[in-house]
Amino acid sequence: MTTNHQSTRGEPRVALVTCADLVDLDPDDRLVLAPLKARGISVATVVWDDPDVDWSSFDLVVLRSPWDYALRRDEFVAWAATVPTLVNPADVVRWNTDKRYLAELSAAGVPTVPTSWVAPGERWQPPAETGEYVLKPAVSAGSQDTGRYDLADPDHRDLALAHVRRLSAAGRVTMVQPYLRAVDTEGETALLFLAGPDGLTFSHAIRKGPMLTGPDLGPDGLYKAEEITSRSARPEQLAVAEQTLAAVPGGTRQLLYARVDLIPGPDGEPVLVELELTEPSLFIGYADGAPDRLAAAIATHLGRVINSAS
Repeated sequence: MTTNHQSTRGEPRVALVTCADLVDLDPDDRLVLAPLKARGISVATVVWDDPDVDWSSFDLVVLRSPWDYALRRDEFVAWAATVPTLVNPADVVRWNTDKRYLAELSAAGVPTVPTSWVAPGERWQPPAETGEYVLKPAVSAGSQDTGRYDLADPDHRDLALAHVRRLSAAGRVTMVQPYLRAVDTEGETALLFLAGPDGLTFSHAIRKGPMLTGPDLGPDGLYKAEEITSRSARPEQLAVAEQTLAAVPGGTRQLLYARVDLIPGPDGEPVLVELELTEPSLFIGYADGAPDRLAAAIATHLGRVINSAS
């Protein structure tokens, strides 16, 4: 379907990028529409792979929910490179959509979940140690194709092998991580950062409850449902988040947003699970003022683009 993106004269135009399964955006993202309108910013919701879109007609293009890209990552990265006003920018998209960035962050001293990698065609055997492990593809979104396996259970070992074979046959790299049991009680903490005049600023935090109940048995939708509540970030969590962001290639001034996902490690100290810079849920409905802060962040980047063009 062709979408008409006729500009409102005199108003800067922003595209919020989504996918065909969420043409009206995720409900959380819709909360930013009114604050943007209040700032005199015209907004269009646009599907990233719609061939009829003229991306040059927008002053700023904001990635929000293009969550169907995981099986077409090369196409998505190539598309991102054609959008000069994209945020977060295309080089960040290329780096962040393959979770092997975790190895780079670990090498830079960021405490991360221990991770091993299984390349397509590589022979893999489950670790000899019993315990629970998480298997997932290095390119994924919404916890798709992700499973939890108790390697003391022979059936789980067989299912883990089948999971890796399934990903390998599709040409996908598999991540193997120990399951951090603190997530069952503490949950996962996501720290949200939004752009300000001087760079990224901490906005709010949320708690995600445990999501993985067992082996992955195949597709179950665009994303897995999450149990979300608001949370206050602790100093040690903020410290790891700042350390993580300091290691982002190219620095953080280029970023509109960042989400740092942490879980307590075996010693109780926070470790990085994922750094979400491409299309993270921002959970702006869980913190007072967050929709307006996101609108302000978009306005900040919009101002930079307009000023650089003038």
